[in-house]
This record gives sequence, C-alpha cells and structure tokens, in this order.
Amino acid sequence: MKLGNRERSLLGLASILIGFLFIVLLKAQGAAGSQVTRSETAVPSLIQTEQANQQLSDDNAKIQQELDKYAEGQSVSGLANQQLQEAKMNAGLIAVNGPGLRITLDDSKSVSKGVDANNYIHEQYIRAIFNALWNGGAEAVSVNDQRVTTNTEVFCAGSYIQINGTRQMPPYVIEAIGDTNNLSSALNFYVWYQLGDLQKQYGITRKLEVLDKVIIPAGKLRDYHYAAPAKEGT
Repeated sequence: MKLGNRERSLLGLASILIGFLFIVLLKAQGAAGSQVTRSETAVPSLIQTEQANQQLSDDNAKIQQELDKYAEGQSVSGLANQQLQEAKMNAGLIAVNGPGLRITLDDSKSVSKGVDANNYIHEQYIRAIFNALWNGGAEAVSVNDQRVTTNTEVFCAGSYIQINGTRQMPPYVIEAIGDTNNLSSALNFYVWYQLGDLQKQYGITRKLEVLDKVIIPAGKLRDYHYAAPAKEGT
C-alpha cells in the first residue's frame, strides 16, 4: 500500500516520539539504580557521621564546662586541683562512703588438725566475690580495710592470705559501694550459691548485709621505678 505524504509524516512523528520515550525510560532506570547504590553506601556513612557528631558533642560539652568554670572566676590552680582530685578518685586514692554491701567470710568453726582443706576460706573465693562485685557495678571495694585497686594482689601464703602486701587472717570482711540491688544480683548469679554449697558441706560461714552507708578507705599510691609515661606516637 502506498502511503501519502500525510501518512508518512505521521509515521515519522510517531517514530520520533517512540525514540524519545525510550531514551527517557533508560535515563529513569539509570537514575533509580544509582539512587539505590547511593542509599546503600549512605547508611554506613550516616552512622559514622552520627558517631563522630556525638563524640564532638561530648567533647564540646566538656570544653563548655571548663569554660563555665573559668567564667565563674575559678582559678587555673583551682581547676587543676579539681582535676587532680578526680584522678585520685578514679585511682582509688581517696576514702569514699555510700550505700553498699558487707560480706563476711570465715573458716569452719570445727577446724582442727587433719580436717579437709575445704573447711578454710581460700583466696579464690575472695577473688570470685571481687569479680562479681565489679560486674555488678561496684564503685569501690575493700577487704579487711584494704582498698582493692588495679594493683591489689590476693593469694594464699600458708595460713594467711596476702592482700596489698599485708597478711590477712579470717574473718574476711569485704565491703563494696554501689547499687545494692545490682550488687546483690551479681553476687547471687556468680558466686553466692556456690559458697552456700560449701557452707553446707564443709561448714565455712558466709554473711551478707545491705547497708545504707559503707566506708571504703583510700588506697596507697604505687611507687614506680621502671615505668615512665610514654610520649604520644611512640
């Protein structure tokens, strides 16, 4: 069939429109794909950015606190002294008080020659209680008026247990400051029931008291002879 001039013109116009629509469709698909790719890569970047912003916010808050102290007329020496006190507090070098627990451990009252060693309190019981208390959020711990710090050693030395270089004999009185509910729950979960079994089998004694006020003594400053502050970047 022979097409007239009008039909040929319409056919050509339709071909142009179809081609134009095909190009638009290809561009739309490419844009959608790139948008998905950008979304996938944007999520981790947003998380990292949010974390960085939070850190900057925390740092700015600390700086603002320092500036506020200066604005209130606090001297440089006064601020340095406050920072020193905070460092001593974190190192356990300051006596503290607050609500907490008192745990008393003692040997079996029927101890005599030839009795099973399980009738005695051993250093691992004390260490287990320390770990349970720290896990329960204890802010300060002591045993027989010896402050427990990062330098505290607890090991058996014959008839006594050595703690902070001192010889300690039973009863062992362990005290801790913190949320009493959390401390009690941690004790029950980690060690208290095991000590109860030992109490039934071998006669050792255990006692737990919840107190409104516990006083924890200050720890001792360690002497450093070999260790020195390392410079940044070394």
